[in-house]
Amino acid sequence: MAVSILIHNFADMKKYGTILIVDDNEAILTAMRYLLNDMFEQVLTTANPEEILKTMALQPIDIIVLDMNFTLGVNSGSEGLFWLRTIRKKHPQTPVVLLTAYADVTLAVKGLKNGAADFITKPWDNDDLVRKLKDVLDMQNEIVSLDEMEKEHIRRTLDRCHGNLSHAAELLGITRQTLYNKMKKL
Repeated sequence: MAVSILIHNFADMKKYGTILIVDDNEAILTAMRYLLNDMFEQVLTTANPEEILKTMALQPIDIIVLDMNFTLGVNSGSEGLFWLRTIRKKHPQTPVVLLTAYADVTLAVKGLKNGAADFITKPWDNDDLVRKLKDVLDMQNEIVSLDEMEKEHIRRTLDRCHGNLSHAAELLGITRQTLYNKMKKL
């Protein structure tokens, strides 16, 4: 009975949108595709980092898992950092999780300073990988735009002032006309 409940609950779990996995190792791409297929609506993979921006131009990507090294024999992480910076310039809202076989603290710090959302080492623990991806995506969904924050603040202030625009404008530190214009956007 517990097994059927677990399966039922897993089936009811909300799927996340689209993940793009970028790694030069086809075995890694296949393993991640199988692992993450139930978690995401769409799992896209590429062995060529040159395809990242092309793919992102064609469809929205919710998260990227990016290998740090693509050239055989190179393990400096500079390629991954280059692609991380490139992605962040064009798509700053898309979280990038770095993936490497070389667990180097200095490299991880560089990646995080360059805007990576997290860092995963190969070989990874499946549960840990899934948890990290969920944490990054859930945190991304918790971020509210400044416009949304302003709208909510105006609504609460108006409620507190029982609709008195002059009093609400005074509390907000703006003119009544500015408040009126902002209310039109609500």
